[in-house]
Amino acid sequence: MIIVHHLNNSRSQRVLWLLEELGIEYEIKRYERDTETMLAPESLLSVHPLGKSPVITDGDLTIAESGAIIEYLVERYGNGRLVPASGTPERLRYTYWLHYAEGSAMPPLVMRLIFNNFGIGDSKVMDAFILPQIKLHFDYIEGELGKNTWFAGEEFTAADIQMSFPLEIVAGVPEQVESRPKIKEFVDRIHARPAYKRALDRGGRYDVSFD
Repeated sequence: MIIVHHLNNSRSQRVLWLLEELGIEYEIKRYERDTETMLAPESLLSVHPLGKSPVITDGDLTIAESGAIIEYLVERYGNGRLVPASGTPERLRYTYWLHYAEGSAMPPLVMRLIFNNFGIGDSKVMDAFILPQIKLHFDYIEGELGKNTWFAGEEFTAADIQMSFPLEIVAGVPEQVESRPKIKEFVDRIHARPAYKRALDRGGRYDVSFD
């Protein structure tokens, strides 16, 4: 049985959603963030040395990192679902967006979060680097979503699940989506999916914040 070590308000919500899309049975072990630091509890260290979520266990296997978890689940249990055929342009786009989400889109958002939490949001680094990077990346994403319905093409894939977290962060800020209607439409589409709703029901409160 797959166990999802689920931290509230975290990327592990994507793992629950993927499992619901694939119709795979799983169990949830819940962890709560520290209300002051917003860090994961030390109890997660017993699951993985980094003490972070998402982490899944599947028998004797322990797998961390969103992208690695998604690739494992799709390959092990997907039976060809949620991934384009090998050798196609859609497969190349799928692979790109699967890694872009955490490799490129999330870093400036995380930097902004850290700077704001430490009271240094009004800084030269924020104005000269972080905010311009956020604009650069999400203007780019907006343009790419104008080419296809989903990130890999016209079919929904696991890459869309992986890209959901940074886009939900940005979509939660009105001034960030006023000029980016494609991002808003994407977030509305994923929120309407039955599997997404089932994952929310099982995972509990889910709230991502830009600041």
